[in-house]
Amino acid sequence: MEKKTIHILATSDIHGQVFPHAYHNQQPSQQGLLKAASYIKRKRKEDGTFLLIDNGDLIQGTPLTYHFARKQSHLINPMIIALNYLAYDAAVIGNHEFNYGRELLDRTVDASHFPWLSANIVSEETGRPAFGKPYIVKELEGIKVAVLGVTTHYIPNWEEPAHIKGLSFSDAYETVRSWIAHLKRNETFDVLVVAYHGGFERDLEKGDPTEPLTGENQGYEMCMNLADIDVLITGHQHRQIAEKLNSTAVVQPGNNGKYLADVKLEFIKTGEKWRITKNTPSLVMIGEEHPDEELGNLLLPYEQAAQSWLDKEIGTIDGCMLLSDLFQARLKEHPFVEFVNKVQMEAADTDISLTSLFSSEGGGFSERVTMRDIAANYVYPNTLKVLSISGADMKAALEKSAEYFQLDENRNYQVNSAFTDPKPQHYNYDMWEGISYVLDISKPHGERVVDLSYHEQPVDLNKDYAVVMNNYRAGGGGNYHMFKDSKVLKEIPVDMSELIADYFIRNGRVRASINENWKIIGGHS
Repeated sequence: MEKKTIHILATSDIHGQVFPHAYHNQQPSQQGLLKAASYIKRKRKEDGTFLLIDNGDLIQGTPLTYHFARKQSHLINPMIIALNYLAYDAAVIGNHEFNYGRELLDRTVDASHFPWLSANIVSEETGRPAFGKPYIVKELEGIKVAVLGVTTHYIPNWEEPAHIKGLSFSDAYETVRSWIAHLKRNETFDVLVVAYHGGFERDLEKGDPTEPLTGENQGYEMCMNLADIDVLITGHQHRQIAEKLNSTAVVQPGNNGKYLADVKLEFIKTGEKWRITKNTPSLVMIGEEHPDEELGNLLLPYEQAAQSWLDKEIGTIDGCMLLSDLFQARLKEHPFVEFVNKVQMEAADTDISLTSLFSSEGGGFSERVTMRDIAANYVYPNTLKVLSISGADMKAALEKSAEYFQLDENRNYQVNSAFTDPKPQHYNYDMWEGISYVLDISKPHGERVVDLSYHEQPVDLNKDYAVVMNNYRAGGGGNYHMFKDSKVLKEIPVDMSELIADYFIRNGRVRASINENWKIIGGHS
């Protein structure tokens, strides 16, 4: 009886991390596509019987990719140079692929030597998948492998409307179900791989919901209800997963190139048909790999240009905006947070603002501020919107943020696990400027806003207020549904990192300050 073995290798959520160092301090890190490249090249020499797939969120996330998008976009995308060099078989569109606009994304797709897959991102003009192919069928050692790509359809809740104009986002689960039926009718294949830029909405062992069932993540539903899937590659949540769910091999290889997913598929041939006898999911930690020198040299001009840009000093701080403890900076007003809100209010010409702390590595601002500091602390290419929201929606949003905290048995403040599991979501806790408020964490959810005023008067729940926030939150991102359909009064189509840099350039020296307009009570610090 004839037997064969093939592998499915996958990266996901690389987020522009090519070189093995942290951009905020230049220290070495055990991650990056150069390290993954060494493993992939060695694997190809040892045993080339594998498919290599990227599962999305590739082209955004580091100063390298930001600098390319803003200063070098006339060149070939460095991330595509890397994937072409490594001979990827396919890539899936991730939600962050849209962050720099459709024009850059289309050029990125055109420069790729491999197809980009997303069956559920559909052109409104043609009614067909917008990025060409919904799936591929490739043959390895006589074994036919079908790879179907889909993307979380929650993107319109986050992305700038101009970046996704002319596109519709069909339900990912229903799309997979429909295209499986199409594949079975029209293609011959021995194994079905679904590459899904999305994650799991339920605990993999118990099946209990781990997040609001919004449709953002549908991996559990796919595994439990679509029995034809042999391998489900997931992403988006930045988790490390390699296990079996309802006989499907499921993998999720973290983020930033720390891991590579490797699914081993063993077959026997019965008549003319290959049948899977074993599917074994695993994750490969690539931190100990040596960076691939040849690929590094190809991308070095991009890296050098980005590093030069990052080292440019643009302003100074009078006082302290360093972030030594992010939890405390969310618990008590911090000069860095107040500064970001001030930048937003000035850019939008409004007097109410909200923001969150994104980066766990940025560290805030020391006395001399460079573009490196800004890029390290504000890691997303967010733009701003001014919404008209009611006082009732303002209160509801504060109640949502208040869920971030809970009290332990000694009444000490701690982070609600809903903001850490299964994916860290500290960026979904907002701090406001321009209003005064008190959150009492000893009270039940929905009753924690115990004081709320604007210009020393109680906020009128029936009155509308102009509030500036980033485009992610303005679209309802983070389950802030109260913002989703609010009237947009103004849009500021400039990335926040640029707005922060411009603020320093205009003002030169910036004073660190707080006005103590909010506080958390009910527990012990």
